[in-house]
Amino acid sequence: MVTALLWPLLLWQGKRLRKLAVRLPEATGDRAGSIAASNAAQQSVLRVLICGDSAAAGAGIASQQQALAGYLTRALAVANSVEWQLVAQSGLCCNGLVKLLQGLPEQRFDQIYVSIGVNNVSALTGNRQYREQCRELLTLLSTRFQSPKIIISAIPPMQQFTALPWPLNQWLGLKARLLNKVLTQELAHWPNAVMVDAKLPLSPELLAADGFHPSAKGAALWAQLLLETAATDCEQT
Repeated sequence: MVTALLWPLLLWQGKRLRKLAVRLPEATGDRAGSIAASNAAQQSVLRVLICGDSAAAGAGIASQQQALAGYLTRALAVANSVEWQLVAQSGLCCNGLVKLLQGLPEQRFDQIYVSIGVNNVSALTGNRQYREQCRELLTLLSTRFQSPKIIISAIPPMQQFTALPWPLNQWLGLKARLLNKVLTQELAHWPNAVMVDAKLPLSPELLAADGFHPSAKGAALWAQLLLETAATDCEQT
């Protein structure tokens, strides 16, 4: 009932936000490369794919070195040599990411880090449709890239995005939580995949100038949380 009463306001706020939102460019710099292990005695090579939406692409951050891919790959290179690729594009929903990844050749990755879902929230993707899209993505990642470890970032708490006005922020935050629950249910069938939901408050310094994407400081914290989960999960397996 409350949602029905607020719906005209939510629609107006959404349209106004799309019209006035700051469109930040994706981070510049290499989207593939290799890094030698910091430990000279370490000979193993870790093959890593980072993929997803504008957050993975580093929107609002000057350089890929200061974005998620840069922080992840440098940290991973402490213990292993790393060969990495970044495949990300602003505006992607989950099904858009599937189409983008279908353009990659079949190859082996040891770890795949995924950022997706915010645009599904904005697009009002239904729960069943989102689960189907997630299943399609997980199937593609697992079969095309030789059963890697898949680390998926939960949709962040959108109610804390400073770009979003009330009550739109609260409604989108609720939608994000519902889609995260859908993904959690689907992941019960995928032992090679895990979702990282840090549930940390998003202070202003963790957000870029648009109040929507992670800042360089936010990307560094994000990478740290993903790596902690990946390390813990590897120890358990």
